[in-house]
Amino acid sequence: MKVLVTGGLGFIGSHTVVELQNEGFEVVIIDDCSNANEDVLEGITSITGTRPLFERFDLKDKNRVKDFFNRHDDLDGVIHFAASKAVGESVEKPLSYYENNINTLIYLLQELKNKEKACFIFSSSCTVYGQAEKLPIGESAPIKPAESPYGNTKQIGEEIIRDTCKVNEHLNAISLRYFNPIGAHPSAEIGELPIGVPQNLVPFITQSAIGIRGELSVFGDDYPTEDGTCIRDYIYVVDLAKAHVVALQRLINEKSASNYEVFNVGTGKGSSVLEVIQSFERVSGKKLQYRIADRRAGDVVAAYADTTKANKELGWKAMSTLDGAMDSAWKWEQKLRLKTH
Repeated sequence: MKVLVTGGLGFIGSHTVVELQNEGFEVVIIDDCSNANEDVLEGITSITGTRPLFERFDLKDKNRVKDFFNRHDDLDGVIHFAASKAVGESVEKPLSYYENNINTLIYLLQELKNKEKACFIFSSSCTVYGQAEKLPIGESAPIKPAESPYGNTKQIGEEIIRDTCKVNEHLNAISLRYFNPIGAHPSAEIGELPIGVPQNLVPFITQSAIGIRGELSVFGDDYPTEDGTCIRDYIYVVDLAKAHVVALQRLINEKSASNYEVFNVGTGKGSSVLEVIQSFERVSGKKLQYRIADRRAGDVVAAYADTTKANKELGWKAMSTLDGAMDSAWKWEQKLRLKTH
Protein backbone atom coordinates (compact mmCIF):
# COMPACT_ATOMS: atom_id res chain seq x y z
CA MET A 1 0.00 0.00 0.00
CA LYS A 2 1.40 3.37 -1.07
CA VAL A 3 0.51 6.60 0.72
CA LEU A 4 1.29 10.26 0.02
CA VAL A 5 1.93 12.33 3.15
CA THR A 6 2.00 16.07 2.44
CA GLY A 7 3.92 18.06 5.04
CA GLY A 8 5.48 14.76 6.05
CA LEU A 9 8.60 16.37 7.53
CA GLY A 10 6.56 18.45 9.98
CA PHE A 11 5.85 17.65 13.62
CA ILE A 12 2.73 15.49 13.25
CA GLY A 13 3.52 14.44 9.68
CA SER A 14 6.91 12.91 10.52
CA HIS A 15 5.49 10.89 13.44
CA THR A 16 2.69 9.66 11.17
CA VAL A 17 5.20 8.60 8.49
CA VAL A 18 6.98 6.50 11.16
CA GLU A 19 3.73 4.79 12.21
CA LEU A 20 2.72 4.16 8.58
CA GLN A 21 6.11 2.58 7.81
CA ASN A 22 5.88 0.50 10.99
CA GLU A 23 2.57 -0.87 9.61
CA GLY A 24 4.19 -1.75 6.28
CA PHE A 25 2.98 1.17 4.14
CA GLU A 26 5.21 2.60 1.41
CA VAL A 27 5.35 6.36 2.02
CA VAL A 28 6.00 9.27 -0.32
CA ILE A 29 6.48 12.69 1.31
CA ILE A 30 5.91 16.07 -0.30
CA ASP A 31 7.20 19.03 1.73
CA ASP A 32 8.46 22.46 0.69
CA CYS A 33 10.53 22.72 3.92
CA SER A 34 9.11 26.19 4.64
CA ASN A 35 8.42 25.08 8.21
CA ALA A 36 10.41 21.84 8.42
CA ASN A 37 13.92 20.51 8.02
CA GLU A 38 15.14 17.88 5.56
CA ASP A 39 17.22 16.35 8.39
CA VAL A 40 13.96 14.88 9.71
CA LEU A 41 14.32 12.23 6.96
CA GLU A 42 17.37 10.89 8.81
CA GLY A 43 15.37 10.61 12.04
CA ILE A 44 12.54 8.74 10.30
CA THR A 45 15.03 6.40 8.62
CA SER A 46 16.92 5.64 11.84
CA ILE A 47 13.67 4.75 13.66
CA THR A 48 12.08 2.59 10.95
CA GLY A 49 15.08 1.35 8.96
CA THR A 50 13.36 2.59 5.77
CA ARG A 51 13.93 5.88 4.00
CA PRO A 52 10.65 7.26 2.63
CA LEU A 53 10.56 8.70 -0.88
CA PHE A 54 10.79 12.48 -0.69
CA GLU A 55 9.93 15.24 -3.17
CA ARG A 56 10.58 18.87 -2.27
CA PHE A 57 8.16 21.28 -3.88
CA ASP A 58 5.38 23.73 -3.07
CA LEU A 59 1.84 22.33 -3.40
CA LYS A 60 0.66 25.77 -4.53
CA ASP A 61 2.30 24.89 -7.87
CA LYS A 62 -0.69 23.25 -9.56
CA ASN A 63 1.35 21.87 -12.47
CA ARG A 64 3.82 20.17 -10.10
CA VAL A 65 0.90 18.58 -8.25
CA LYS A 66 -0.58 17.30 -11.53
CA ASP A 67 2.82 15.97 -12.63
CA PHE A 68 3.29 14.19 -9.26
CA PHE A 69 -0.05 12.36 -9.58
CA ASN A 70 0.77 11.38 -13.17
CA ARG A 71 4.02 9.80 -11.99
CA HIS A 72 2.49 8.23 -8.87
CA ASP A 73 -0.78 6.85 -10.26
CA ASP A 74 -0.70 3.90 -7.83
CA LEU A 75 -1.42 5.79 -4.59
CA ASP A 76 -3.79 4.07 -2.16
CA GLY A 77 -4.27 7.11 0.03
CA VAL A 78 -3.32 10.71 0.80
CA ILE A 79 -2.83 12.23 4.25
CA HIS A 80 -2.79 16.02 3.97
CA PHE A 81 -0.86 17.88 6.68
CA ALA A 82 0.82 20.61 4.63
CA ALA A 83 -0.55 23.96 5.86
CA SER A 84 0.47 27.16 7.60
CA LYS A 85 -0.61 26.83 11.22
CA ALA A 86 0.32 29.78 13.49
CA VAL A 87 -2.88 31.43 14.75
CA GLY A 88 -1.24 34.82 15.47
CA GLU A 89 0.54 34.95 12.13
CA SER A 90 -2.70 34.13 10.31
CA VAL A 91 -4.30 37.27 11.79
CA GLU A 92 -1.41 39.35 10.38
CA LYS A 93 -1.22 37.56 7.00
CA PRO A 94 -4.73 36.32 6.18
CA LEU A 95 -4.26 36.20 2.39
CA SER A 96 -1.15 34.04 2.53
CA TYR A 97 -2.97 31.63 4.88
CA TYR A 98 -5.99 31.39 2.58
CA GLU A 99 -3.77 30.92 -0.47
CA ASN A 100 -1.61 28.26 1.13
CA ASN A 101 -4.20 26.29 3.08
CA ILE A 102 -7.11 26.40 0.60
CA ASN A 103 -5.43 26.27 -2.83
CA THR A 104 -3.24 23.30 -1.94
CA LEU A 105 -6.27 21.33 -0.71
CA ILE A 106 -8.20 22.09 -3.91
CA TYR A 107 -5.30 21.01 -6.16
CA LEU A 108 -5.02 17.67 -4.32
CA LEU A 109 -8.77 17.00 -4.49
CA GLN A 110 -8.85 17.90 -8.20
CA GLU A 111 -6.36 15.07 -8.82
CA LEU A 112 -8.09 12.60 -6.49
CA LYS A 113 -11.54 13.06 -8.05
CA ASN A 114 -10.11 11.60 -11.28
CA LYS A 115 -9.18 8.32 -9.58
CA GLU A 116 -11.43 5.24 -9.52
CA LYS A 117 -11.04 5.00 -5.75
CA ALA A 118 -9.45 7.59 -3.49
CA CYS A 119 -8.83 7.73 0.26
CA PHE A 120 -8.14 11.14 1.80
CA ILE A 121 -7.39 12.17 5.39
CA PHE A 122 -7.48 15.86 6.29
CA SER A 123 -5.53 17.35 9.16
CA SER A 124 -8.22 19.48 10.82
CA SER A 125 -8.38 21.14 14.22
CA CYS A 126 -10.52 21.68 17.29
CA THR A 127 -10.29 25.41 16.44
CA VAL A 128 -13.33 24.75 14.19
CA TYR A 129 -15.49 24.66 17.35
CA GLY A 130 -14.47 28.13 18.59
CA GLN A 131 -15.64 28.89 22.16
CA ALA A 132 -17.57 25.69 22.95
CA GLU A 133 -20.95 25.92 24.64
CA LYS A 134 -20.46 22.71 26.58
CA LEU A 135 -17.64 20.35 27.50
CA PRO A 136 -16.40 17.87 26.52
CA ILE A 137 -16.72 18.83 22.84
CA GLY A 138 -18.41 16.23 20.63
CA GLU A 139 -18.30 16.08 16.83
CA SER A 140 -21.89 17.36 16.64
CA ALA A 141 -21.03 20.56 18.56
CA PRO A 142 -21.92 23.68 16.55
CA ILE A 143 -19.21 25.11 14.31
CA LYS A 144 -18.87 28.70 15.53
CA PRO A 145 -17.42 31.63 13.57
CA ALA A 146 -13.65 31.09 13.52
CA GLU A 147 -11.46 33.06 15.95
CA SER A 148 -8.68 33.43 13.33
CA PRO A 149 -8.02 33.08 9.59
CA TYR A 150 -6.13 29.84 10.44
CA GLY A 151 -9.23 28.39 12.12
CA ASN A 152 -11.34 29.57 9.20
CA THR A 153 -9.12 27.73 6.69
CA LYS A 154 -9.83 24.50 8.62
CA GLN A 155 -13.59 25.17 8.58
CA ILE A 156 -13.54 26.02 4.85
CA GLY A 157 -11.29 23.02 4.17
CA GLU A 158 -13.80 20.66 5.79
CA GLU A 159 -16.66 22.24 3.78
CA ILE A 160 -14.72 21.82 0.52
CA ILE A 161 -14.06 18.13 1.26
CA ARG A 162 -17.68 17.50 2.28
CA ASP A 163 -19.04 19.16 -0.89
CA THR A 164 -16.56 17.25 -3.06
CA CYS A 165 -17.50 13.91 -1.46
CA LYS A 166 -21.20 14.61 -2.10
CA VAL A 167 -20.65 14.51 -5.87
CA ASN A 168 -17.80 11.96 -5.95
CA GLU A 169 -18.93 8.65 -4.49
CA HIS A 170 -15.53 7.04 -5.10
CA LEU A 171 -13.80 9.67 -2.92
CA ASN A 172 -13.71 8.57 0.74
CA ALA A 173 -12.47 11.12 3.26
CA ILE A 174 -12.01 11.59 6.98
CA SER A 175 -11.29 14.87 8.78
CA LEU A 176 -9.42 14.39 12.05
CA ARG A 177 -9.98 17.31 14.42
CA TYR A 178 -6.88 17.42 16.63
CA PHE A 179 -6.75 18.94 20.04
CA ASN A 180 -3.24 19.92 21.30
CA PRO A 181 -0.43 17.62 20.08
CA ILE A 182 2.69 17.50 22.29
CA GLY A 183 5.78 15.39 22.92
CA ALA A 184 8.27 13.58 20.72
CA HIS A 185 9.05 10.06 19.54
CA PRO A 186 10.40 7.91 22.43
CA SER A 187 13.64 7.41 20.46
CA ALA A 188 14.20 11.21 20.56
CA GLU A 189 15.07 10.95 16.85
CA ILE A 190 12.17 13.21 15.80
CA GLY A 191 10.07 15.79 17.66
CA GLU A 192 8.67 19.30 17.50
CA LEU A 193 11.03 21.71 15.72
CA PRO A 194 9.58 25.22 15.91
CA ILE A 195 11.30 27.81 13.72
CA GLY A 196 11.92 30.98 15.72
CA VAL A 197 9.97 31.68 18.93
CA PRO A 198 7.62 28.72 19.65
CA GLN A 199 3.90 29.47 19.30
CA ASN A 200 2.98 26.44 21.42
CA LEU A 201 3.26 25.98 25.18
CA VAL A 202 5.34 22.80 25.44
CA PRO A 203 8.32 23.74 23.21
CA PHE A 204 8.41 27.12 24.97
CA ILE A 205 8.56 25.29 28.31
CA THR A 206 11.40 23.00 27.20
CA GLN A 207 13.35 25.85 25.57
CA SER A 208 12.95 27.97 28.74
CA ALA A 209 14.14 25.09 30.90
CA ILE A 210 17.25 24.54 28.79
CA GLY A 211 18.12 28.25 28.77
CA ILE A 212 17.25 29.33 25.23
CA ARG A 213 14.24 31.42 26.24
CA GLY A 214 13.70 33.67 29.23
CA GLU A 215 10.90 33.11 31.69
CA LEU A 216 7.63 31.66 30.47
CA SER A 217 4.55 33.88 30.15
CA VAL A 218 1.28 32.37 31.38
CA PHE A 219 -1.44 34.34 29.57
CA GLY A 220 -4.09 35.04 32.19
CA ASP A 221 -4.80 33.52 35.61
CA ASP A 222 -8.31 34.93 35.98
CA TYR A 223 -10.23 32.51 33.78
CA PRO A 224 -13.23 30.67 35.30
CA THR A 225 -11.18 27.47 35.86
CA GLU A 226 -9.89 25.81 39.02
CA ASP A 227 -6.47 27.51 38.96
CA GLY A 228 -7.49 30.46 36.73
CA THR A 229 -5.47 29.33 33.67
CA CYS A 230 -6.77 28.04 30.30
CA ILE A 231 -7.55 24.35 29.90
CA ARG A 232 -6.64 22.29 26.82
CA ASP A 233 -6.63 18.65 25.77
CA TYR A 234 -2.94 17.72 25.29
CA ILE A 235 -2.51 14.60 23.18
CA TYR A 236 0.77 12.73 22.76
CA VAL A 237 1.91 13.06 19.15
CA VAL A 238 2.57 9.30 18.72
CA ASP A 239 -1.01 8.52 19.82
CA LEU A 240 -2.22 11.12 17.31
CA ALA A 241 -0.05 9.62 14.56
CA LYS A 242 -1.54 6.16 15.21
CA ALA A 243 -5.05 7.62 14.79
CA HIS A 244 -4.13 8.51 11.18
CA VAL A 245 -3.06 4.94 10.44
CA VAL A 246 -6.30 3.54 11.90
CA ALA A 247 -8.37 6.11 9.97
CA LEU A 248 -6.56 5.27 6.71
CA GLN A 249 -7.14 1.54 7.25
CA ARG A 250 -10.84 2.27 7.82
CA LEU A 251 -11.01 4.02 4.43
CA ILE A 252 -8.98 1.40 2.55
CA ASN A 253 -11.04 -1.46 4.05
CA GLU A 254 -14.30 0.40 3.20
CA LYS A 255 -15.51 0.37 6.81
CA SER A 256 -16.77 3.99 6.84
CA ALA A 257 -20.39 4.78 7.68
CA SER A 258 -20.43 7.36 4.85
CA ASN A 259 -17.88 8.67 2.34
CA TYR A 260 -17.14 11.69 4.56
CA GLU A 261 -16.61 11.34 8.31
CA VAL A 262 -15.28 13.54 11.10
CA PHE A 263 -13.52 12.39 14.30
CA ASN A 264 -12.16 14.23 17.32
CA VAL A 265 -8.65 13.14 18.26
CA GLY A 266 -7.81 13.97 21.86
CA THR A 267 -7.47 12.38 25.29
CA GLY A 268 -10.87 13.44 26.60
CA LYS A 269 -9.19 15.14 29.56
CA GLY A 270 -8.40 18.81 30.02
CA SER A 271 -5.19 20.08 31.66
CA SER A 272 -4.58 23.68 32.70
CA VAL A 273 -1.45 25.62 31.77
CA LEU A 274 -0.24 25.40 35.38
CA GLU A 275 -0.84 21.62 35.42
CA VAL A 276 1.33 21.27 32.30
CA ILE A 277 4.08 23.32 33.98
CA GLN A 278 3.83 21.14 37.12
CA SER A 279 3.98 17.98 35.00
CA PHE A 280 7.17 19.22 33.32
CA GLU A 281 8.74 20.06 36.69
CA ARG A 282 7.90 16.54 37.93
CA VAL A 283 9.48 14.68 35.02
CA SER A 284 12.51 16.96 34.56
CA GLY A 285 13.30 17.78 38.19
CA LYS A 286 13.74 21.41 37.08
CA LYS A 287 11.96 24.47 38.46
CA LEU A 288 10.47 26.67 35.74
CA GLN A 289 10.57 30.46 35.88
CA TYR A 290 7.21 31.86 34.78
CA ARG A 291 5.15 35.00 35.24
CA ILE A 292 1.47 35.76 34.82
CA ALA A 293 0.83 38.00 31.79
CA ASP A 294 -2.32 39.55 30.35
CA ARG A 295 -4.81 37.34 28.57
CA ARG A 296 -4.08 36.69 24.91
CA ALA A 297 -6.64 37.64 22.25
CA GLY A 298 -8.48 34.71 20.72
CA ASP A 299 -7.81 32.23 23.56
CA VAL A 300 -10.83 30.15 24.55
CA VAL A 301 -11.29 29.31 28.26
CA ALA A 302 -11.38 25.53 27.94
CA ALA A 303 -11.42 22.93 25.18
CA TYR A 304 -11.22 19.17 25.54
CA ALA A 305 -12.58 16.36 23.42
CA ASP A 306 -15.41 13.92 23.74
CA THR A 307 -13.53 10.96 22.22
CA THR A 308 -16.42 8.44 22.36
CA LYS A 309 -16.85 8.33 18.57
CA ALA A 310 -13.14 7.75 17.81
CA ASN A 311 -12.89 5.18 20.63
CA LYS A 312 -15.93 3.21 19.39
CA GLU A 313 -15.87 3.56 15.62
CA LEU A 314 -12.13 3.79 14.92
CA GLY A 315 -11.20 1.48 17.79
CA TRP A 316 -8.54 4.05 18.72
CA LYS A 317 -7.71 5.50 22.14
CA ALA A 318 -5.00 7.86 23.42
CA MET A 319 -2.70 5.78 25.63
CA SER A 320 0.00 8.14 26.94
CA THR A 321 -0.18 10.23 30.12
CA LEU A 322 0.62 13.95 30.30
CA ASP A 323 3.79 13.13 32.28
CA GLY A 324 4.87 10.59 29.65
CA ALA A 325 4.40 13.10 26.83
CA MET A 326 6.24 15.85 28.74
CA ASP A 327 9.11 13.48 29.50
CA SER A 328 9.49 12.68 25.77
CA ALA A 329 9.46 16.43 24.92
CA TRP A 330 12.24 17.08 27.45
CA LYS A 331 14.41 14.19 26.17
CA TRP A 332 14.00 15.56 22.64
CA GLU A 333 14.97 19.08 23.72
CA GLN A 334 18.09 17.78 25.47
CA LYS A 335 19.09 15.74 22.40
CA LEU A 336 18.63 18.82 20.17
CA ARG A 337 21.01 20.82 22.35
CA LEU A 338 23.62 18.05 22.17
CA LYS A 339 23.37 18.16 18.36
CA THR A 340 23.86 21.95 18.20
CA HIS A 341 26.77 22.12 20.66
